[in-house]
Amino acid sequence: MPGMAASSTIFEHWQLPEDRFVLHKLNWIIPEKDEALTTYAGRMCTLIEHEKIVLVGVSFGGVLVQEMARHIDVQKLIIVSSVKSKKELPRRMKLSRKLKLFKILPFRLVQDMDVLARYAFGKSIKNRVALYQKYLYVNHPSYLRWAVEEMVCWDQEYPQKGITHIHGDADRVFPAKYIKDYIHIAGGIHIMAVTKYKWFNENLPKLIEND
Repeated sequence: MPGMAASSTIFEHWQLPEDRFVLHKLNWIIPEKDEALTTYAGRMCTLIEHEKIVLVGVSFGGVLVQEMARHIDVQKLIIVSSVKSKKELPRRMKLSRKLKLFKILPFRLVQDMDVLARYAFGKSIKNRVALYQKYLYVNHPSYLRWAVEEMVCWDQEYPQKGITHIHGDADRVFPAKYIKDYIHIAGGIHIMAVTKYKWFNENLPKLIEND
């Protein structure tokens, strides 16, 4: 499951041994009005096509797969660049929840990425915008408002048992200093599912098959 608003194309370079695994990529669906995350997770479970499930989720997708695991039996639960409870959220997100700042975010900007791309200055900014355009899957304001609120207001008090958490020490969205009990990836940024795909290709099979 990709991160917030992202397409499953973030996994385009992930390759697992086909004699042992079937890689099934999920994409976001539009939430119903005022739909609770747990209800949404139940709907997402209807898209599961296989048995002996290993759920892998990135960022907000990592939160979603934890909720999905409450509805179906999973063999293993793996999250990447995500959090296991509200205690691992950074201070700014906790403050946003307390002051309800997420309600005033300018989601309209996301729909204007093409405009932004035309006026972006500097190579790094243009590259970032290009990446965003490539992997953006849902830019509907109602989805974004729902997703941001569900992320910031996620109320899980304690981590579920048995989660494998993979996290980079250079993640600026969910800084590693707030994260406990995780597999440390040196230099891993928030989008390391894209930038460090070789690590996942090499190590995911072992993480899945080892108890």
